[in-house]
Order: sequence, then C-alpha cells, then structure tokens
Amino acid sequence: MFNKENPMKLVNALLGATAACALAPMAFAEGHEGERGRDGNVSIIYWQAPSILTPFLSGGTKDTEAASLTLEPLARYDEAGTLTPWLVEEIPTVENGGVTEDLTQITWKIAPGILWSDGTPLTSADVKFTAEYCMHPDGGCAQLTKFSGVTSVETPDEKTVVVTFDKPTPFPYGPFVGAESPILQAAQFANCLGADAPTCTEQNFNPIGTGPFKVVEFKPNDVITYEANENFRHEGKPAFASITFKGGGDATSAGRAVMETGEFDYGWNLQLAPDVIATMEAAGKGKAVAGFGPLLERIMVNQTNADPALGPDERSVIRPHPIFKDIEVIEAMSMAIDRPLLVEVGYGQAGKVGCNWIPAPPAVVSTTFDCSTPDIEGAKAKLEAAGWVDSNGDGVREKDGVEMRILYQSSTNAVRQDFQALIKDWWEQIGFAVDLRNVDSSVFFGGDPSSPDTFQKFYADVEMYANTFNGTDPQSYLGNMLCDKAPSPASQWQGENMSRFCSEEYDALYAKLTETADAAERAEISKKLNDLAVAGGAMIPLVHRGRLSAHAHSLGGVKLNVWDSELWNVADWYRIKN
Repeated sequence: MFNKENPMKLVNALLGATAACALAPMAFAEGHEGERGRDGNVSIIYWQAPSILTPFLSGGTKDTEAASLTLEPLARYDEAGTLTPWLVEEIPTVENGGVTEDLTQITWKIAPGILWSDGTPLTSADVKFTAEYCMHPDGGCAQLTKFSGVTSVETPDEKTVVVTFDKPTPFPYGPFVGAESPILQAAQFANCLGADAPTCTEQNFNPIGTGPFKVVEFKPNDVITYEANENFRHEGKPAFASITFKGGGDATSAGRAVMETGEFDYGWNLQLAPDVIATMEAAGKGKAVAGFGPLLERIMVNQTNADPALGPDERSVIRPHPIFKDIEVIEAMSMAIDRPLLVEVGYGQAGKVGCNWIPAPPAVVSTTFDCSTPDIEGAKAKLEAAGWVDSNGDGVREKDGVEMRILYQSSTNAVRQDFQALIKDWWEQIGFAVDLRNVDSSVFFGGDPSSPDTFQKFYADVEMYANTFNGTDPQSYLGNMLCDKAPSPASQWQGENMSRFCSEEYDALYAKLTETADAAERAEISKKLNDLAVAGGAMIPLVHRGRLSAHAHSLGGVKLNVWDSELWNVADWYRIKN
C-alpha cells in the first residue's frame, strides 16, 4: 500500500542530524554592507577548465559549477544539506499545500521581483521551457534523470509552476533543484531544442541568468570573465564587481596560486597529498577547507566491448565484455587493491576507504561490503577457480583464447597518476597486462560529442574518476545506472551510465524506490541498489573523498558546500579588509 509522507521529512531523515528544519532565503553575511561591486575583482581557479556553461549538456562538475555563477535553480541545498528556497517563496510540501496529498503534483511559486540579467522578468514560462529543453527526445540532456516521471509542467500564471508526475512521487525535488538543474531563459534558448542544443554556441557559452554574475567573455578550456549582475535581486550583492575564472593547469599549481603566491582567491578540488597541502598552507596566503559529502573516487568497469576496431555505434551497444563478463574477474581486481594505502598516499584526512557507490549521507550507506583489506593471493585463487590461467608463463592470464589485457584511463592529475601506477602494479601481480592512459581533464570531462576522449564515450576497459550528486536524496543519482541511461550517439553521448551496466532487477527495484515514501524503506532500497551496482561489476569503489578546496585569508563569506555547487553562495563572498 502506498504510504503518504511529507517529502521534506524524507530529506531530513536521509540526511540525519545535520539537516536543519528551518528553510530560509539567502541571508546576508558579515561584511556584506555597502554598494554592489565595492570589492573589485575576485579570482577563481579550477584546474579542470570548463568547456561549456550549461549543465544540461555536460556531466562534468567543472562545467556545472562555472555555470552556477549565472544560472540558478528554483531551490538548492545549503552547506548543511538543507533544501532551501532560491528563486521561490518556499519549499512546497504536503503540509503547506505545495505538494498534493497523493504526491503526484508539486506547485512552485516564483518569488516576486526576480529578473534575468538582461532586465526581463523570470516567469513560469522559463521554467516550463527548461523542462521541455531537457526532456526533448532528441536533446541528449545530461540531467534527464532529474525529470523522471514528469508528465507535464503547467503555468497557471506567470509566477506559478505545476509539475505533474505519472505516479505518486515521494521525492518530487528532482526537476529545477540544485546546480545540476537550473532554469534557462526561454527567449534565449528557444531555437536550441532537441538535436540543435549542442549547436547553440552563443547560448551555451554565454547564458543569460538570474545569478549574481553574468558572462562577459568565455574562452572554452581557458578563462571566463564575469561581471556583477546589475539586476541581481539582493541589494548590495555581490560585493565583487567581477570574477576572473581561470581553468586549466593542475591541482598543484592551483593550490600554490591560492596558498603560496596569493595570485588567486579560490582554488577548487585540490587533489593533492596531505603533506603538499600542509606545505602550501605554511606559506600563509590561504587555507584549505574540506568536507565529506557523497563524492566517490571509483573505477568504472566497461560492460561492453571497447575494441577500437569497432565503430562508435557498436562500441555503445550493451554487450558482454570479453573479460569482464566473468564477475569473478572484477571481484579479483577489487580484492587486489590496497585502499588504505590509496587514502594515505592521495588524501590523508580528506579521504576514507570507499566500498560503496553511495558513501553518504549515513542513512543510505550500505554495510554489505568490506574492502579495507587487500588480498593479492585470494584474488589469484579466484581467477584460477574461474578458469583464468597463465598457460604460457608470460605473466598474463587467459581464458578461451582471450588474454587479460586492458586499457586503464583517467584524467591527468598527479594523485590519479599515482593511483594508476599502484593499481597497475597490483593488477599485474594477479595476472593482468595493463596499459595506462591519461587525458587532459578539460577534455575528459568536457562532454564534447565529437571527441573520442570523453569519459562518456569510455573508449577503454576501465576508467577512473570521481563523481557526486546534489542534495541528500540519491534517487536521481541512482537512476543514472538504469539500462536506458547509457551514453550513445542517439543521446549526443550524454548520460551517466558510463559502464553500460544493465540489470532488469536493478531497473525494477529503482522503479519501486520512485514510489516509496517511507524514509527508512527508501534508505533500504537505496542500499540494495548500491549493492546491485557494485556486486554487479558496474564499478570498483576506491576512496570516499572529502571535497578539498582552498581560499585566500582575505576572502570572506566562503561556506564549503558538499551538497550543491561549491560556488553556491558566491553572492555572499567579500574582501576582508586589513
């Protein structure tokens, strides 16, 4: 029987004690008195350079966060994981009448006085258009799972948006919530629907937004220049008149630029060894900030044939991988990995052994797997029992004429290359031959449908990267592993099921999650979905990573957010005066 429950209770129950009950609009921070733009320029460095400024056409965090300076959702998660109204008056719930008692409909009320940066008003028509844009069958929207089950988006008036689902939806906060699902201006993107979406260069590089900053110039994979949005709804915000957003380089140079030389004010995602961070902080220009959310470093395991002799259409078809069709092989690969050593080498206190796809919040973390102790000999025995043997003494196991030779790719980054070298050694000890490949981060995470080097195309046997999700409910994120979410030419190579994992049991259980209201039951289903994906060989979890960034001592107002964009409250940043 369907159990009705206030959707906001689910958010707080899944998050746990860290979630606050109060919902409040963006508050003024200390030091935020005065005229807009009074503090001049603020400089930000993301060593993974943004390549596009709409999250609907890229699954890369770098692109989503750069876009979040301009594009905003109706609601988002604050630094405590609390669902917070952003462009609306309040969060709709059953109690306040914003969600129908049968949980099939949610009504959003846009707050008055919100303007686009071009001075025109934000209306419900923009919200409706955004749904049409992402849900277009030919569009290849990277965030399509946010709109799962949506049958209509109606606009009774200019400030009201009514979203209807095809069945009771206990967690209706997928569409238009979080940095990954912002609102697009209908007038600007009107000619960018469906297959035309990737061709709209001007719109994708210079989106008009409601956020605190607007784009002045975008040089893909290089530099973005922003200036304060004179039509931003909060008086006196932002304190900075402009942003210089530098992309490219590496984590080491980014960390030095903030904490040693003081060239930049904020540096993102500093994948650096703990001793390196400590040395940089000692220079006295800035400090590192960290927090644990659902960010997981993992190895995705290709479930289809990555043979380069096959064309793009063939390489996107879900079929048994010649080696990984034996689940024992993937199990042995996981057993051989010394995760505590990876944590020590790569992250120190900013990392934990990761055995699960969903590592946070605590309420949804599975306890099925224990991967903290490596077992090289056990991995060898497992492969032997599965029929993978080294018959000619060359150190490489084979079975049925197929040798265990694989290509292991990742993005270019010092920590990831250290991980690749260690894992290559462990895998070769158990009978693999491993070739390593690394790709520039801006290209790897760029989502360019014409590039063969993106993590979506996955032209390798295994690939390593980190990913996370907005908010505290993993439903949309878990939906990324559905059979029909595999990137392909038909979807403009968008989609988050990189492994091409496909399980009827998984799909059926996910459908049950979407119609379950009880928080405890939702948590149990989420754990089972995690277990199916991990045990089914979709990925090999490695490290539960804290988000580690850095900011200058002179930069005030920064609140690290592990549940949304790190730049979520950039309107509150200000320069600390000496």
